[in-house]
Amino acid sequence: METTEKTNTAVRDLVIINNDRTEGYKTAATETKEADLKALFNRYSEQSMGFASELKQFITDADDMPKSDETKNTGKLYRVWMDVKAAITANNRKAVLSSCEFGEDKAKQTYDDVLKNTEGLASNIINIITKQKAELQKAHDEVKALRDSCK
Repeated sequence: METTEKTNTAVRDLVIINNDRTEGYKTAATETKEADLKALFNRYSEQSMGFASELKQFITDADDMPKSDETKNTGKLYRVWMDVKAAITANNRKAVLSSCEFGEDKAKQTYDDVLKNTEGLASNIINIITKQKAELQKAHDEVKALRDSCK
């Protein structure tokens, strides 16, 4: 695979997973009535918007550029966010946070998949992806800690 094509494909996947994460957390923030979770979910939604924006600069072919609202709605991640909405409706804090943790796991897996094969990716792109992955890990850990603190 040509370097440019590989970069576009890898970065496109990361932009889309961040779109998923943005939309999922927007849904969760809108649905929850708990102020601490609303703030957390809004922060992570904004984080993903920033990640996607930062990554889009590396997509050189306009045909590879995902739409700002393009997500993987057919996959497991979409079902996770629907589980979040259902859990919020049932007012189940632990279930909401468990679903969010699962979503974070899927986002981390997408980053891991890209970082497993970095041949052909420029070092500046790898550095940004690695930095974003570290931030995702922090988010995952925060969500997991909150979930584990639920009774």
